[in-house]
Amino acid sequence: MPEDWEAARTQTFDAARYRQVLGHFCTGVTIVTAVEHHPQGHGAPAGFSAQSFTSVSLDPPLVAMCPGSAILSWPSIRDAGVFCVNILAHDQEELSRRFATRGVDKFQGIGWRPSHATGSPVLDGVLAWVDARIEAVHQAGDHLIVVGRVVDLGVNREASPLLFYRGGYGRFEP
Repeated sequence: MPEDWEAARTQTFDAARYRQVLGHFCTGVTIVTAVEHHPQGHGAPAGFSAQSFTSVSLDPPLVAMCPGSAILSWPSIRDAGVFCVNILAHDQEELSRRFATRGVDKFQGIGWRPSHATGSPVLDGVLAWVDARIEAVHQAGDHLIVVGRVVDLGVNREASPLLFYRGGYGRFEP
């Protein structure tokens, strides 16, 4: 082990520098949705914008997302035990901003249909969607690592994706 390993391991990070450096990694933009569990049937839809989403395994089919621990809609999604990842198109920046905003009715005036497998909202106009059941949740600093087993998925339309890079939205031009 290198001599400076222990010093590097215990060094405090500059949060601004951390964000600046990792902001150079371009990500897609998604909205994670579910319908709140309600003892007398389905409750209201819940959701949030997320950039931390990835495939994990093909066999079994697993995906992961990393919501912040303080996201207000996370408890509703956790309690539902399922979620749908809606992959946004280049023309859905405002939708992403809406689902990233606290204190608004995120679904007001938004078209969606329940997914066949879990009933989670599949938002109108998204590029694609991945429906999953929660397999595991791990605390990781100020975020969670949520692993989901894919139960259904589909492509809605062909278009360029919405991207997030260096703190702002962008588009992919092939």
